[in-house]
Amino acid sequence: MPSINTSATDVTFHRWSDMPKEAVTDQISRRLVTGQGMMLAHVYLAKGAIVPKHQHHNEQITYILEGALRFWIGDAGEQVIDVRAGEVLHIPSNVWHKAEALEDTLDVDVFNPPRQDWLDGTDAYFHNTK
Repeated sequence: MPSINTSATDVTFHRWSDMPKEAVTDQISRRLVTGQGMMLAHVYLAKGAIVPKHQHHNEQITYILEGALRFWIGDAGEQVIDVRAGEVLHIPSNVWHKAEALEDTLDVDVFNPPRQDWLDGTDAYFHNTK
């Protein structure tokens, strides 16, 4: 078995409740944990919150812990999928999608690679939502 070039100092520990929430809009906030090749996010959405139509090169897995999101998939939103607590949606790279919170929702998003636009604040499509 090949050796892995990492050390104990590369290991990080996070507790969601100790992390500050980043306000994305007045209805959406998030907490992020980022590694070299993936990102894990808690996204908090108030009922009625909209994530506008967008696409990204990052593969995405969304797991709903509480609440429900309605997704419109495709450039014209031709596929509608409601994802509820305990359910998971996989969105491949470069697929157009939009979401609306059907109720107060907490979701876990996993991205590969990490969303650089979330890290550097260039996700204006998201922040400009009302």
